[in-house]
Amino acid sequence: MADTRHPERALANGKARVDFQTEPGGYRHWKLTVDGEIATLLMDVDEKGSLFEGYELKLNSYDLGVDIELADALERLRFEHPAVRVVVLRSGKPRVFCAGANIRMLAGASHAHKVNFCKFTNETRNGIEDLSEHSGLPMICAINGTAALVDDGSSSVALPELPLLAVLPGTGGLTRVADKRKVRRDHADVFCTTEEGVKGKRAVEWRLVDEVIPSSKFDDTILARCKELAAKSRRNGAGEGIKLAALAREFTADSVAYGSLGVSFDRSARIATITLRGPTAPPPSADGIAALGATFWPLQLARELDDAILHIRLNELDIAAIVFKSSGEVAEVMAYEKLLEANSDHWLVREIRLLWKRVFKRIDVTSRSLVTLIEPGSCFAGTLAEIAFASDRSYMLLGKRDGDNKPPAAMVLGAANFGLYPMANGLTRLASRFLANPAAIGAAQAETEKPLDAETAQRLGLITFALDDIDWDDEVRVFLEERASFSPDGLTGMEANLRFAGPETMESKIFARLTAWQNWIFQRPNAIGEEGALKRYGTGQQPVFDTKRV
Repeated sequence: MADTRHPERALANGKARVDFQTEPGGYRHWKLTVDGEIATLLMDVDEKGSLFEGYELKLNSYDLGVDIELADALERLRFEHPAVRVVVLRSGKPRVFCAGANIRMLAGASHAHKVNFCKFTNETRNGIEDLSEHSGLPMICAINGTAALVDDGSSSVALPELPLLAVLPGTGGLTRVADKRKVRRDHADVFCTTEEGVKGKRAVEWRLVDEVIPSSKFDDTILARCKELAAKSRRNGAGEGIKLAALAREFTADSVAYGSLGVSFDRSARIATITLRGPTAPPPSADGIAALGATFWPLQLARELDDAILHIRLNELDIAAIVFKSSGEVAEVMAYEKLLEANSDHWLVREIRLLWKRVFKRIDVTSRSLVTLIEPGSCFAGTLAEIAFASDRSYMLLGKRDGDNKPPAAMVLGAANFGLYPMANGLTRLASRFLANPAAIGAAQAETEKPLDAETAQRLGLITFALDDIDWDDEVRVFLEERASFSPDGLTGMEANLRFAGPETMESKIFARLTAWQNWIFQRPNAIGEEGALKRYGTGQQPVFDTKRV
């Protein structure tokens, strides 16, 4: 059912869907340049380049389209420019760095779009931090003007969403102030309730920025800091990178076809089925990984799965459940796993595995019921087995189907399942799964690289249910019909709570706590009502608030 309370604006330029594929030649908002070890990301937002109709992107404000380009640029820095050791983020506009998320966009967007916009921008910013921590590629933010929603003509930093708009910084600002910058609570309170923000010396004293530089020395100091960080960088990907060629996709009314996976839609049942296909050729030699580039099967599949998940999130809002299936040879999948493991120190292998980590995290925070079906002919092995562990439920068929000559379903665990792909809570999916019984992790690890049939997988706790051919169709059908009958809002809340058991981290706070509250606040009349702050911003009229605390 469409959201008639908050209908979506039309996409600009007659586009039919939000597309997450772009490339530097098509950027409207960013310029990526590389000079030896230093890359510069210049934010120069095209005011007329909005993703939707009805607003302009003034003062380097951003919408989802701006962030799609930023996310693409970060991926290209990872894969196409391995020799870069530090990145500078700058503004291309005088006296303003970034005015934050575009207010007109937020005021007129549907609730679903605001939620997914905040989610994607959070993932992109988490990716910046991941780039520094795990890829050895730090980023310097060179603020040459206002980094807030108010242009007061001088450099300042601000989070004025609360006083101006009656909402919260939706991309993790509150959490990063307290958890990452470790700003003192009372200072943070002042910072987050002051429209004009904090400038100069006080911004440094309060830990909001690292350094304030006179304009006459700004460029020289930034260059010096870049050289210092580059010298400390762990990044060792010297030489040529690989080209991230555009994904080959074919859209029809009820499907999206990629090279290594397919997506089909049963809209009457509100189900999307993603079928991942195993490799069609044996793994190459170690030297052949870079030669294959973006067509190397693990990299191609990760990029395509990421795009498919994002497409469903933004363009298929009525889908209640995503069903994951796979087809291929388990032995071939594990051969690729061994190739990656044997070359784990290679810069490209490292980046491929880090991409898979981000894709799995993208799945974790996707607001759809997730179910994996492990059937004869499936290839959920090693890295691909993580999909089953990321799902809310998993079903595995016992034995064969009548009249089917495929071998019985088998799951295979690999070394990657025991530490390579942590969740937002810092634990592996198996560790999160077995919070009450850590010994179960050791029992599963003892079966690494062994084909596990349905009974064994269930005994080890790796799947939800093992079903025979007689019960399979009915049990799966009933589950999916039931899922489609529940409240979408209730399911989203339930699943998000259950997926992140265990310790809390800055990242899990952003998704599980801050985003949840932000989503709720975005529906309140104080923010989006006709007399609310978002609707009255810039009109000269003060918002009218319902003053009850709830």
